[in-house]
Amino acid sequence: MGFFNKLKNSMGVEAEEVKEKQEEEETENKEEKQPKKGKKIEVKMSKKEKEWFEPEGELAVDVYQTDQEIVIQSTVAGVGPDDLDINMENDVVTISGTRNNPNPEEEKNYFYQECYWGPFSRQIILPEEVDINRIEASLKDGIFTLRLPKMERQKVRKIKIRG
Repeated sequence: MGFFNKLKNSMGVEAEEVKEKQEEEETENKEEKQPKKGKKIEVKMSKKEKEWFEPEGELAVDVYQTDQEIVIQSTVAGVGPDDLDINMENDVVTISGTRNNPNPEEEKNYFYQECYWGPFSRQIILPEEVDINRIEASLKDGIFTLRLPKMERQKVRKIKIRG
């Protein structure tokens, strides 16, 4: 089944037409004795490969500036300071971490599942140069705040003329 057909199915658009086409395709496949499309194939991966393919959530952030600094804030409920990692390379800040499920062993029958458990990250390109020696990070009441002081540059410079 193609991407657009899957999209139509998920949105309920032309559902009857799609179902009729699927039924026709299944009938043709049975008659031709060909394997069905979309047959699940199990792929065996090493632990390292599984970690590489592990889905990662994107951290929601607010980024704003004052005259003196750029501020990045995010809600990280359930995440401790040791579970966060902040890196800065050139003009990009990367915030990553892991939110652990408090009861992973419980079998659950969800009505809604909107909370993300697992690894997350976010990269933010900074609009201005910052002083990396004065960066401050804090975590209070589930709110992570990263304060990045703007680089103080001399605005006016007198240039001497050689004669």
